[in-house]
Amino acid sequence: MLTLHVNQKMHQVDADPEMPLLWLLRDILKQTGTKYGCGQGLCGACTILLDGKAIRSCITPASAAIGKKITTIEGLHPDGKHPLQLAWQEHNVPQCGFCQPGQIMNAAGLLHATPHPTPEQIREQMAGNLCRCGTYPRIEKAILHASQRS
Repeated sequence: MLTLHVNQKMHQVDADPEMPLLWLLRDILKQTGTKYGCGQGLCGACTILLDGKAIRSCITPASAAIGKKITTIEGLHPDGKHPLQLAWQEHNVPQCGFCQPGQIMNAAGLLHATPHPTPEQIREQMAGNLCRCGTYPRIEKAILHASQRS
């Protein structure tokens, strides 16, 4: 039995400690906002926050999250009104939307560590999150906008 702190709630989970955190979140806790992309930590679709730091949940074992705070896209703000979520809407960032939870969570990790990043810092941090639709310029503008609100 694993005890995990997910989105401000404690959960007792009967799961293999080596199960990828992504599958535990999606299949057991039904937090399906976090997406499966490549399964190798390369695309960023599965990005969540672990103690405020952006990580790839598809390659992180559940045991690595014990005693830490996990935040998924569902837990970023109870009403979807985190400055990043609002900026994403205002800048009309999503096209297909598949990568957007991972994009937002990676950006949240950036803003947690660097509240007012430069465009270069944004591009460097976000380089590992792939978007098939190519919304990168809108993503950068939305992150800059959100950083000005914080």
